[in-house]
Amino acid sequence: MTGTRRRGDALVRAILESALHELAETSFEELSFEKVAVRARTGKAALYRRWSTPEDLVLAALTDPVAGFGATPTPGTGSLRGDLLALLGGLARVLDEPHGRALLALITQRAKHPELFARVRALVLRPRQELILDLLTRAAERGEARPAAVTARIAAVGPRLVLVEHLEAGVVTATEVTTIVDEVLLPLIRR
Repeated sequence: MTGTRRRGDALVRAILESALHELAETSFEELSFEKVAVRARTGKAALYRRWSTPEDLVLAALTDPVAGFGATPTPGTGSLRGDLLALLGGLARVLDEPHGRALLALITQRAKHPELFARVRALVLRPRQELILDLLTRAAERGEARPAAVTARIAAVGPRLVLVEHLEAGVVTATEVTTIVDEVLLPLIRR
């Protein structure tokens, strides 16, 4: 490594981004501290000081507010349709970024790593589902949604359709997101 040596947040950011790139391009089985260190242009010791396993590193990277998913803000467009379009459109866009591709890699490998996938589901996927459930609750209070439609299963439909579309087509366009919202979700939700 040439130039100024990175430390602190800059080093951690480089490591997290490198881990996501490695996972997105290969698989969890192929992910190693050595490969991540080489990509981040640092020594393996920098990784071992912070994370004890590749699983811990992946979870830190996926949940990081800058490199990974972090918290998703509530859209607040004023309508259920607008909020769903914003959330699902954001998910569709992020699937083309390193942390989204890394998430897809873990989803497709969930049978090989069920414990890791359960943690990813709890830390990355479930908070987004709960956000949609909250949107549905507020929409029901405004009269935009049937109260019976405020369920975890219905809240999961949109993100799952976006994920499946991306796995099948390799991309989810804005038109496809609109179709998911207008032809599937709103008929399920509305009075």
